[in-house]
Amino acid sequence: MKLFALALFYKGPAAACFLTGSFDLQSFSFFQRNSVRQFMVFTGKLIVERSGIPTRATVREQDYMCHVYVRSDSLSGLAVTDADYPGKVAHNLLSRLLNDFSSQFSSSVWKVQSEAQTQSIDFPALSEYLRRYQDPKTADAMTRVQEELDETKVILHNTIQAVLERGEKLDDLVERSEGLNAQSKMFYRQARRMNRCCTWL
Repeated sequence: MKLFALALFYKGPAAACFLTGSFDLQSFSFFQRNSVRQFMVFTGKLIVERSGIPTRATVREQDYMCHVYVRSDSLSGLAVTDADYPGKVAHNLLSRLLNDFSSQFSSSVWKVQSEAQTQSIDFPALSEYLRRYQDPKTADAMTRVQEELDETKVILHNTIQAVLERGEKLDDLVERSEGLNAQSKMFYRQARRMNRCCTWL
């Protein structure tokens, strides 16, 4: 999983304007980096211009995923990742990034910057976001919790399979169980029959 770029844009009435960006292009050769950076900015600008307000979108461009969030105030963010990077984490990152940026710079700064189109806005936190979110599991608490839940499901599934592999069937265990009343056993049998019917279709 790789996060290659984070960029901020202002979606003006006619066109989108690049405000600032941070890039991790170490995986590209030295001579390709400038071209790759320009192409990422161009692609992000194009997606922002063609997106409605407000919009969240993920666009695949060759081996890369371009995650874009255009807010209702026209401030927009771009995250360029590989295909393995979780889209949910990328969009959470963009929400945090845009909130952080808008708390430091008023909308008048974005508009002036978009009209002047001179230098990009100095926003050092952008590089920190890029560094911290390289590993989505450590950066995003929800991703970490979801991964732990998935691991727990696998362990429970394997444990149940191990019990059943010893020659016992779940049907036999239910029939012999003293902890289930007759109604629960009947419910289990009917559910099994219904599931078997569905598999024949």
